[in-house]
Amino acid sequence: MNQIIGTSVSRKDGRAKVTGTATYGAEHQLPDLVHGYLITAKIANGRILNIDTQAIERSPGVMAVFTHENMPRVFTPTNDWANSQIYETRLPLADDRVHYGGQIIGLVVADTLERARDAAHSAAIEYQEEPVLVTAENATYEDSPPWFGEDFQFQEGTFETGDFAVAAADAPTTLEATYNTETELNSPMEPHALVAHWQGNDSVTVYEPTQWVRVSQGTYAELFGLPTERVRVVSPYVGGAFGAKAFPWPHGILCVAAARELQRPLKVVVSRRQMTANTGHRSQTEQTVRLAANTDGQLIALEHTARTCTSPVEVFSEPCTAVTPVMYATPNLRLGQELAVLNVGTPTFMRAPGEAPGMFALESAMDELAWELGLDPVELRLRNETQEHQRRGGVFSTKNFAACLSTGAEQFGWSQRQMQPRSQQQGDRLVGWGMAAATFPGYRGAAMAKVRLLPDETAHVLTSANDMGTGAYTMVAMTAAENLGLPVEQVRVEIGDSIMPDGGLAGGSQMTATLAPAVMNACQAVLETANAENAQQAFASLQESGRAAYEATGSAAPGEEGTEFTFQSWGAHFCEVTVDEDIARLQITRWVSVMDIGRVLNAKTAASQIRGGVIMGIGSALMEECHFDPASGHPVVYDLATYHVPAHADIPRIEVTFVGEPDLNFNPMGVRGAGEIGIMGVAPAVANAVYHATGKRIRSLPIIPDKII
Repeated sequence: MNQIIGTSVSRKDGRAKVTGTATYGAEHQLPDLVHGYLITAKIANGRILNIDTQAIERSPGVMAVFTHENMPRVFTPTNDWANSQIYETRLPLADDRVHYGGQIIGLVVADTLERARDAAHSAAIEYQEEPVLVTAENATYEDSPPWFGEDFQFQEGTFETGDFAVAAADAPTTLEATYNTETELNSPMEPHALVAHWQGNDSVTVYEPTQWVRVSQGTYAELFGLPTERVRVVSPYVGGAFGAKAFPWPHGILCVAAARELQRPLKVVVSRRQMTANTGHRSQTEQTVRLAANTDGQLIALEHTARTCTSPVEVFSEPCTAVTPVMYATPNLRLGQELAVLNVGTPTFMRAPGEAPGMFALESAMDELAWELGLDPVELRLRNETQEHQRRGGVFSTKNFAACLSTGAEQFGWSQRQMQPRSQQQGDRLVGWGMAAATFPGYRGAAMAKVRLLPDETAHVLTSANDMGTGAYTMVAMTAAENLGLPVEQVRVEIGDSIMPDGGLAGGSQMTATLAPAVMNACQAVLETANAENAQQAFASLQESGRAAYEATGSAAPGEEGTEFTFQSWGAHFCEVTVDEDIARLQITRWVSVMDIGRVLNAKTAASQIRGGVIMGIGSALMEECHFDPASGHPVVYDLATYHVPAHADIPRIEVTFVGEPDLNFNPMGVRGAGEIGIMGVAPAVANAVYHATGKRIRSLPIIPDKII
């Protein structure tokens, strides 16, 4: 085979994206296209008494208005993940109830976007308002119901090994602290948008950004009572998602339903303001961590409890405690999670859902314990690492956590760290060094890919998988090139269309681990079909045969390896901050990340994924927060000007190093995902550095200037 895997290859889709030839969901232009604009509720709880649809219909260019009074019929999907899934169990415009501020209560369709928007904004609506609850402190909490966590099996209530209370009571050193994170918005560059095009009443094409093409296809089929093959979902490019584009939202269901009624191609684009309420967010969290240790720093007991919030129309628990059992060994472990219902939009997956805020609490508490014990934070982690998953059992297939810590410490110069807060300075600025660990589960699903060898001596790979900016086009091309013995330039990749073989889910950091083995198997199959050892032999045979192509499909899926091993990726972050206390200015000036993700397929894009996670984590640490107006229930932030995310000036050079070896127990390629582990541990590394710089322990995110003064 070629030695392509592990090298740095530029993105196959890069030129299309920077030149504007990549076509996203809302950019598909069809004849007779009409435009829809959402009507959203101005209250957060209550009923709709009246919508003056006749006045809207008299507006110039308006073709139709859909409300709860004339919503076309849609069927309830099974919502079983395998065949269909929607983000909100309540179907759009199901009744006259309003459950949260900004909820979709209607759709205006007109011949232009501007006319649809103008008519929607002029809608006269009468409400019957009811009391609004958007403040977590005033909510009533109950045990979180089963939902998802590691292995998508979030267990209800508490989990406990040993006797935490007894062990903690006898420990020489204890620590208890509560940590808070605010609501965060997914905020992808590409807004949620789609074009629905019906061919009669029994066949539809949906152009929509989605992280799971085949499940979106199955979901729309169930919603509209169609055979799956009568639904086509097209999603060749996704402009970011972070978990919020895996399944259809109410706006998508409404768009497809309205297009069927009108028998016209219909485009609906969710505005940035509407996205703050209608397309998901990461729930705010309140987490309490209690640690008990002996004088050597060995953990005797660990308790991690969390409170998160969901909406009235869907259950979603941010599983903050899922990460705790894999990090540090203790004979006495207690986990618990509670959930409250607020009049806010439905929370959903957001890069490292549960794990990212959970790691903020756990790694902040470990840093506090290190200071209490007078131990180096790196040494404390090394003394307490676990070799098995403490909740479900199973040894880790590969684990190079210690190498991540030691390599990162050496690269950063950690040994030069002063062991007192406020002890390092650059001119009139305080300097702080902080670190935190990182981990994320190794997920893998089932996938298929088709490979065709053509007479022009190129290979063509087809799969319904998609690329939401993570480099899937390039990964597929590299995998095929290596297994066929071709240059990457001779491999053409087509993805993101449901008429192609099922490519699996781009979520949970599993696309590469899922799809690469399927592509590898398809390459082997097509060479067997050609009775050749490599592509060059196959091309020669193809020319002699006079055939149009050699073609084969390959598949891959997890086996029984999960019963013997637990699969995790590992990492460590080290950062330097400076603080000007006179003006409460906090800057991150250095960053080192060391990761163990199994085999690195593309060194260039893998490092970029880690950097992207770090940048997103810095945003969480320093600026991202969405509050809700306690009177109206609406998000106070409503666009990318009021919701702050990092800019180039906020980010230092991020040094990324990979350690470890291929995880061949996990899959034949030995690769685990890189999409989410980069954000893990970033926020606590920053907070820990701020403590070292200032002596102020900040336990709530984001770390805005008010908290430093």
